[in-house]
This record gives sequence, C-alpha cells and structure tokens, in this order.
Amino acid sequence: MVFEDWLDQTGLTSTILERVSSIDEFTQAQRRGHLWVALAPEGLPIGFALVKEVGRVAHLDELQVLPEHGRRGVGSRLLRTVCESSIRAGYPAVTLSTFTDIPWNAPFYERRGFRVILRDRLLPPHAELVEAERARGLRTDLRVMMVYPATAAGSCTG
Repeated sequence: MVFEDWLDQTGLTSTILERVSSIDEFTQAQRRGHLWVALAPEGLPIGFALVKEVGRVAHLDELQVLPEHGRRGVGSRLLRTVCESSIRAGYPAVTLSTFTDIPWNAPFYERRGFRVILRDRLLPPHAELVEAERARGLRTDLRVMMVYPATAAGSCTG
C-alpha cells in the first residue's frame, strides 16, 4: 500500500489502512453504474474508481491503482471516465475528499480541474462526510474536500 510510507504526514494508522470497501458496496456501485475498473492488456484488474451519491452530486469515494501500474495514466483515465460519466448522467459536479500535501492526492486532482471547497462552504452532506472521516480516525485537518463542476472546461484532463 502506497500510504504506508506516509503515515506521519497523513496521520493514518495501520488500523485505518485495513478498512476496505465491502463486496456489497462494490456490487451496489456496479449496479448503479458507479464503479469503473481499469484492466491490463491481459485482462487483469489494475485499478478502480468507486463513486457514491452524496447529496445530489457524484462523490469519488475511492480511486486506486496498483502501485506497479502507477504513473502510467491509469488513474487519470479512471478520473476522466468518472467525470465524463457523472456529468453525462446529469450530476452537477463530482466531489472527493483527499489529503492536502500528498503528491498523488490534492495536487493530482488540482491539475485536473478540481478545486478545494472551503470548510465553511461545505453543504450538509459533505460536512457529514468530513465528520464520518473524523469518526473513523482520519486527520481531517490534513484533508480537503474538492469539487469538479459540470460547467468546468475540459473533463478532468489535467
């Protein structure tokens, strides 16, 4: 796991890292059209993007790429697919919550058109997400909520 080398900078613990999405969460997301899987040329899964509906926007809950397939555009392609699909489905925006100072977190999303939402401007469903993260033990002071509005030029392309 790539975060194991960043525990001090993120406030993550091994217990937090052990939390994974359930098979049921993936199944439900797939049924709703909110799960995308990246495949290697030989057909093996190498990454995924999982979206949940929060309020009335698409919320990127998780984007993962196997480390050995990182830095090859897989995450960018998954993100672009999430944005395009969500906007096509009529969502006014795509949101996500991420770490501020990890290179493949907030800086990655900023280069692709996402912008930080100030905490005092969070809508209630997103404020509840922040509180749920805090309850799970995440250092929310090291995280930001970000948004990519459907009106943005381009499509999460960077």
